[in-house]
Amino acid sequence: MGENGMAGKRRRGWILTAVLLAGWLSLALEGCAGRQAPQKRYLRIGVVMYDVNDTFLSELIACFREDAKSLQTEERSINVTVRDGEKSQRTEDSCVEELIDGGCDVLCVNLVDRTAPSRIIDMAMERDIPIIFFNREPVKEDLAQWDRMYYVGSDPEESGVMQGELAADYIRSHSGVDRNKDGVIQYVLLEGEPGHQDAIIRTESAVSTLTREGVQLEKLSRQIANWNRAQALTKMSQMMTQYGSRIELVLANNDDMALGAIDALRQAGITEGSRPAVFGIDGTKEGLQAIVDGTMAGTVYHDKEGQAMTMAKLAAALYDGEDLSSFHLKDWTYCYLPYQKVTPENLEKFLER
Repeated sequence: MGENGMAGKRRRGWILTAVLLAGWLSLALEGCAGRQAPQKRYLRIGVVMYDVNDTFLSELIACFREDAKSLQTEERSINVTVRDGEKSQRTEDSCVEELIDGGCDVLCVNLVDRTAPSRIIDMAMERDIPIIFFNREPVKEDLAQWDRMYYVGSDPEESGVMQGELAADYIRSHSGVDRNKDGVIQYVLLEGEPGHQDAIIRTESAVSTLTREGVQLEKLSRQIANWNRAQALTKMSQMMTQYGSRIELVLANNDDMALGAIDALRQAGITEGSRPAVFGIDGTKEGLQAIVDGTMAGTVYHDKEGQAMTMAKLAAALYDGEDLSSFHLKDWTYCYLPYQKVTPENLEKFLER
């Protein structure tokens, strides 16, 4: 074979090698591409609260943010956006509309008015965005409208029963509560919003439990303080002006109002031995500290940690399309977490949370 023939043969060999190498590289790159991590997904949770200044809810949402962060994976990030309903259902409706327009995947809604969720439900249904209502339970008929609505909260009757039991135990073990020694406990009530289901049930169940426990009661006054510490201070001051030292027991629907009553007693210069026994519900940080300080006689722990984690896990499961049987939802809709009595024996456990 001549020199030119040999050169041509070598060129053809190089060309064949280059073609084979290109094919191998192509296959290798395709294989690498196939093994690349899947594109990251972003779960966007929109949260609306009836009032961002509510102490219990603020603590709950702080837990919820941390829980959502803990549930993030390499494949799925979670973003939480919180809006304030400002105690106005119209404002809350607008917040939900803004969150939906912003592309949220799951809504968590704490209703301003539990009887008026229609616009929120309609907007969510139209965009197929599931709703987790929390803390304020909508009317059953409203939740029955669609199978992508859920409720996470607690049974208000249970909290009232526990408050009544705590108060009864305290009265039996502290004879000084009945300061006038007439065998009857004169009491006042600080109640949440007018007509609010939880407020009404907490009040009625606490009083009926005390009666069932054999405590003789005389109601002096029942005042609305809208879950608010400052309003409770004002209402308690007014009741003290009217009834003075006759008040032996204060039952408040939540810790903030109980703390407002304690503020009023402190401002009036009422000494510890002359103060009525004050009971709250929620087990907020300040409420628990008041028990440590001896200014509040007792409270009922509202499981904000449990509610927050349940909401976060449920939101993630809905986004991922997972089966919800592990949540043990009542009627496939409701998740109720239990209350717990805070006693001197278990107080430390709650302080550590």
